[in-house]
Amino acid sequence: MVVMQFGKLLMSVGATLVVVGAYASGWNVNVITSVGVLNPGLVVSSVPATIIANPLPQVTFNTSIANPNPILVGDGTSFTNGTFTAVYSVNDASNSKGALTGFNFVVSGFVQGTGRIVWFKKVVDRNTSAILFDGSGVFLGGAYQGGNDGSFSYNVFIPLNAPSSNFTVFEVFVLDIADAQAPGIDTAGLLLVEQDWVPEPASLLALATGVGALVLRRRKK
Repeated sequence: MVVMQFGKLLMSVGATLVVVGAYASGWNVNVITSVGVLNPGLVVSSVPATIIANPLPQVTFNTSIANPNPILVGDGTSFTNGTFTAVYSVNDASNSKGALTGFNFVVSGFVQGTGRIVWFKKVVDRNTSAILFDGSGVFLGGAYQGGNDGSFSYNVFIPLNAPSSNFTVFEVFVLDIADAQAPGIDTAGLLLVEQDWVPEPASLLALATGVGALVLRRRKK
C-alpha cells in the first residue's frame, strides 16, 4: 500500500514538473530595434530595454535613460519633435507553453502645454502573418481640448485577436510641441514603455492545479 501511494506521489510530482518545467525554460524574447530620434538635428539615442523571459515575457523600454539623450522634446532642450521606435519578437522554441492571449500595456510620461505624444502599435503572428493587434492613442498637454498638463501613467490590458506563441511587436511613439519654441515650457517626455504578456487561462490553471494537487496530497500524508 505504501509503495502504491509513493508511486502515485512520484507520478504527481512528475506531472507537476512537466508543467512547471515548461515555464521555467522561459520564452525567447529578442529586441530588434530600440531607438529614438530627436529633431532638429536627427540626433539618435539608444534606448536600453529590460527583458524578463521567465515565466512570462515582459519587455520594458527605459526611454528616460536613453543615451545620449532621453526621449524628450521641449522643456530645457532644443528639440521640438522626435520619435521612439521599437521592434521585438517573442516565441516559444520549446513548443510546450500555452499561447499568449494579450498584454498589459504601460506607458509613463509627461506633457505640458502643446506637448503631445502619439503612439502606434501592431502585433503580427510570425507563422500566419495575421494581425493580432493594431491600435493607436494619444497623450495631450493642457493646450489641447481634453488634454492635461503633468505626469501621466497609462495602464490597460489589450487582448490579441487570436492567441499566439510566435509573434513580432512593432511600436512607434511620436513626440512634438507643435509650433512652440524650444527651450520653453511646452514639453513632451516619454519615461517608460512596458508590456507584460498574459497566457491563456488554461495554462495558468494547469500550473496552479498541478502544484495545488501535490500540496494537498502531501498534507494528507
